[in-house]
Amino acid sequence: MMRPADQLPRVYLCTQSVDFRKSITGLSLLVEQSLQLDPFAPALYVFTNRRRDKVKILYWEKNGFCLWYKSLEQERFKWPDEVTTPTCVMDGEQLNRLLDGFDLWRNKPHQTLNYRTVG
Repeated sequence: MMRPADQLPRVYLCTQSVDFRKSITGLSLLVEQSLQLDPFAPALYVFTNRRRDKVKILYWEKNGFCLWYKSLEQERFKWPDEVTTPTCVMDGEQLNRLLDGFDLWRNKPHQTLNYRTVG
């Protein structure tokens, strides 16, 4: 089974739906021009269609772009509502939860705490 690793450097979730007729060239141009991000950076760029039943993930791997695609038979992917930014930043673990159907914006985990001393 092919799934994104939990230890990814960066995942950018495009908050608006995109035309799913776009393939690698169209999506990489969207990353560069509309999202103002570097499509060659070590990151994943996640897109959904208007119905939220399909996801495409674009990334650069050494010498070319890769495109990962998932289409749901039933249900919908949970996407952020009322977001004013063009992307949401997440990690690989959150992306995998999104792909599994979890609503990351309503069911938030506990905050991660980083301490240097006990006292």
